Amino acid sequence: MSEHSAASFLLVDDDDVFRQRLARALTERGYAVRDVKDGAAALAAARAESPEYAIVDLRLPGMSGLDVVRELRALDEHTRILMLTGWGSVPTAVEAMRLGAVGYQQKPCTVDEVLAAFTGGVPATVTEVSLARAEWELIQRVLADSGNNVSEAARRLKMHRRSLQRKLQKHPPPS
Repeated sequence: MSEHSAASFLLVDDDDVFRQRLARALTERGYAVRDVKDGAAALAAARAESPEYAIVDLRLPGMSGLDVVRELRALDEHTRILMLTGWGSVPTAVEAMRLGAVGYQQKPCTVDEVLAAFTGGVPATVTEVSLARAEWELIQRVLADSGNNVSEAARRLKMHRRSLQRKLQKHPPPS
């Protein structure tokens, strides 16, 4: 990436503020950046012009980031893809790498950390989390997917509603 003035990036993230900030930082460093907020738009952009690099968030509306990685690799096997996530875990990192991502970076991250993950300067970070932290993150994810409906989240987690309510009252465990 030393001759980066011609390098193109596809940035896929539904967090508007983060996506726009990262796109601006990459543009200021001389990269050509297309940013989109979901998987369908990412695949349409990649079909129109295949990017050299793609930065894909794990949790996207519609299709998951893992599906986007799979489809981008099918469109152009030479596209180097970095998976970003705020919900880091070892199993999803392994799956992303198996599908063809060159790295896995936990958010929030800086543009320098993203570029280093592509060049291999600094290994992409995968934070090993405690079992309690992994459980807390899963509960938060399922609760959000359930529209913050505790009864529905408890059903999906196969957990008693009161047990879930007790867990939700606690502070998140340290990573």
